[in-house]
Formats: sequence, C-alpha cells, structure tokens
Amino acid sequence: MGSSSGETLVFVGTYTKSNSEGIYTYRMDNATGKLTQIAVSGGIEDPSFVVIHPNGKYLYAASEIDSFGGENVGGVAAFAIDANSGELTLLSQRPSGGTWPCHVTIDAAGRWVIAANYLSGSASVFPVEADGSIGEASHVVQHEGGSGVITERQEGPHAHSANIDPANRHVLVADLGMDKVMVYELDTEAGRLNPAAAPEIESAPGAGPRHIDFHPNGRYVCVLNEIDLTLSSYAYDSNTGGMTHVQTESTYQGEVADQPSTADVHFSPDGRFVYNSNRGHDSLSIFAFDESTGGLSFVGHESTQGRTPRGFNIHPSGDIVLAANENSDTIVEFRRDSETGKLTATGQVVEVPMPVCIKFLPV
Repeated sequence: MGSSSGETLVFVGTYTKSNSEGIYTYRMDNATGKLTQIAVSGGIEDPSFVVIHPNGKYLYAASEIDSFGGENVGGVAAFAIDANSGELTLLSQRPSGGTWPCHVTIDAAGRWVIAANYLSGSASVFPVEADGSIGEASHVVQHEGGSGVITERQEGPHAHSANIDPANRHVLVADLGMDKVMVYELDTEAGRLNPAAAPEIESAPGAGPRHIDFHPNGRYVCVLNEIDLTLSSYAYDSNTGGMTHVQTESTYQGEVADQPSTADVHFSPDGRFVYNSNRGHDSLSIFAFDESTGGLSFVGHESTQGRTPRGFNIHPSGDIVLAANENSDTIVEFRRDSETGKLTATGQVVEVPMPVCIKFLPV
C-alpha cells in the first residue's frame, strides 16, 4: 500500500542530557528506505517529543525540563522547517505551564498546540501565530490527585500525552498517575480545554495510561498502559468524547522482561493492525485489529534490535517502521507486511544519541 516514490523528511526528538545536539533530520528515500542525516538543530534542552504543523512548514517540540526562564516549568518551542535542507529555525519558546512536558500535539486546523506536562500533571494550550510561532499559553488545566495504587508512580497526577481526536473536537489526556483518561472539549476559538460530556474514563487500577492512538476511522481508540503492560481498545464517540471499553490485552503475552514498561502506540495507516513498543523486553508488539468490533488479536513480537524502544513510528505509506532505541542510541528500520502485520528488519541502523520520538514529513 502507499506510494513508494519521492522522499520523506524524518525528524527525531532526543534527550540532550547525553551527547545529543537536539532534533535530528534525516532524508528517507521512500523506495529504498535509505536514511541520510541532513541536519541537526539545537537551541532547546531535551527536545524529547515533536509534532509537525498540518501545513508541513513548522515543528513544535516539548523541552522536557523543570526549569525554564527562571521558573519551575518546562518549555515548548516552535521551529520553521526548511524542506530542502531539513534545517530548523527557532521561532519562539514559551514556558509550558508545568514541569517535564513530555508530549505535544497540534489541532487539525493548525491553530493550537497542546502540551502534556508529566511531572506536574497538567495540560497546556498555546496559540499558533501567523508566522508559525507560539504565543503564551491560553489555558492550563491542572489535574488533581493520584490513584496511589503504585505508590512511587501514582502519588499524584502525571499527564503523559494529549491527543486530539480526528474530528478535532475533543482532547484525550492520558494521566498515568490518576489511572484515568481525562476528556476535554477543545474550544477552537478561545484555546481552552473544557470538560467533555464524558469528562473522565477510569483505567484499571495501577494500569498507568501513557499513550493513545485513534483508529483512522475515528470510531475506536487504543490506550497503552505503561505500568500494567496492557493495551486497551475502546469504542469512541466523537460527539461526546465518550469511550466504551472493548478489550484489554497484555503486551507481553506472558513473557518476562527486565524492568518492563510500555511506551508508544500506533495504528497502521490502513487500520488493520496496532503496534506498541515494550521497554525492557525491547520489542514491538503486533495486534490485529477488528474494525467491526474493536477487538484485539495478538500476532507476535518483533525485537527492536536495541535497548529501550521509547518511540517508534509507521511511515504514512504503511510500508516502513522506524524504532527509536533510547538506550542504545539507534534507530532500526523494518519493512511491514500489510497483510500479516509482521515486521522484518531491513538491516539499516542509524546512530543517533538518545532518540525518543520520530515524525515523518513527506516532501
């Protein structure tokens, strides 16, 4: 499936606490999958998670820190993308409204950037200006209380990701500390997060919801739970933001791992499969997805051939998967079989310090 012609820019967010210089840009040949580094852009500390504006001209990054501009907050930065060179030009930086912002997203109209602040347990909304820069936060929602099930992880709220639904109406914030997905209506005029008709969905006690992905048809959503190592599917109502639990499956299927925790989750572009990364086990789990029921069927694991796959992503064509191994400083490439969902390593391994997040921009 998908087009094999042309090229794609690949942006990689990293932790600069090692010897990383910032956000790395690669050019990928869509036909061969060959990756060539063409740029690296500094200017902000620990740009762990990045997102691209719908128009492809700008990139936004979470600066996952707890001290910015003399305040006890993290930062969010806006960059202009040079599609020819892959260079990023810093446009603006703003305080994130909380500590350790670890996830950013942008609405479909490209008007609002939303950040999830992990340590402080809050979500912040930033207006996108005409030049692609971001203004000061228009709204910060502070979560309250932790589930306390896993004492050292859930003593308070920990917002791990903010996810805008395909209808561009609701924002789902996975809060690991609360064992809840908080659901908000996005006020696209005022840039505010208002409680939805179904304002919160409780996860299993001690689950620790982390990342979320919507099915391409917008009628289902999968929530990846970091602490209890599970993937949960829900039927989704875009009118209310309501989520109805369908199924929860273990991402490990009984296998034991060293200090295991899950990290990232993505549907394939055709919606037939859903994948998640497993740290400690150092693998991607593959599930077949039933569009008629929202059901999950375990297909298998594929080793990421490195340590601690924090992030991964599937190329828009559906043909190529890149896995970011944070603790072995590598990105490993796989070909994806669209019929079986299975992954095969291509042999291509790119060295990049502490990679966290991978985003594609076809050019």
